Amino acid sequence: METTVRNIAIHLSWVVELLGAVVIAVGLVQFLAGYLPAVLKRRSHLDNAVFRVRFGSTLTIALELLLAADILETAVAPTWDDIGKLAAIAAIRTTLNFFLEKELKEMEKRQAPGVEQQ
Repeated sequence: METTVRNIAIHLSWVVELLGAVVIAVGLVQFLAGYLPAVLKRRSHLDNAVFRVRFGSTLTIALELLLAADILETAVAPTWDDIGKLAAIAAIRTTLNFFLEKELKEMEKRQAPGVEQQ
């Protein structure tokens, strides 16, 4: 029974990690599909910020998925070394996510209707 649970957790962590990579890839394709034409048409910097906000939101989701995959992987056979690595990875990804969300909120405020744009 324990072996079955471990195998399921390992396979699930691979699936979640793959899903995180797919989210990044799809988000990157969408970003480039919108951003490159905007750059070629020389739209304003604020128009380009819309694409950055969307891609940033995609990265936030991907970071959460990748962290979930790491948690699943560590839950299977947690040694102190694995727990330490997970703590470091979680701290780094949580910090990245925090600052990414903060930047996204600031960009959304700048784009809000009625807000003076430069």
